[in-house]
Amino acid sequence: MKKILGFSLLEVMVAVAIIAILAAIALPSYFFKIIREQIESTMPLTEVAKTPIAIAWKTEQIMPVDNAAAGIPVPDKIVSNLVKSVAVENGAIHITFGNRANGALKGRILTLRPAVIEDAPVVPVTWVCADAEAPEKMVIKGSNRTTVEKQHLPPMCRARGNK
Repeated sequence: MKKILGFSLLEVMVAVAIIAILAAIALPSYFFKIIREQIESTMPLTEVAKTPIAIAWKTEQIMPVDNAAAGIPVPDKIVSNLVKSVAVENGAIHITFGNRANGALKGRILTLRPAVIEDAPVVPVTWVCADAEAPEKMVIKGSNRTTVEKQHLPPMCRARGNK
């Protein structure tokens, strides 16, 4: 009798099926990770608007109504690989995704809103992302226009009940 070395076709097909199932389970979580990383990587771009808004609140107790009032360029001039525009509206910063952003983000908006203590302007402005709540004793200014799907938002941008 000859001894046959190797695997049968059935054994190879079972191994391929197991690998395919594991890949199908892992792929969605990897997809969400990529989107969240893209969202988080856009945050440094918002510093262009955060600083003048915080200064306006500290010195005048007002929130700039738009980019011009904040003293920053028009929305479509504040761009990056993932961001199409950054707009200020009554103190809130609206980031519109575009350019090389993932298809699930293109055209979507993420809002950062300032949270302040109204009778203590010396307290620094805290930034609240999307649906997140304000810290205790702080009031959120501006409106939330976030259109990024909740499942794609980083944990810091979700309401407490939606973790």
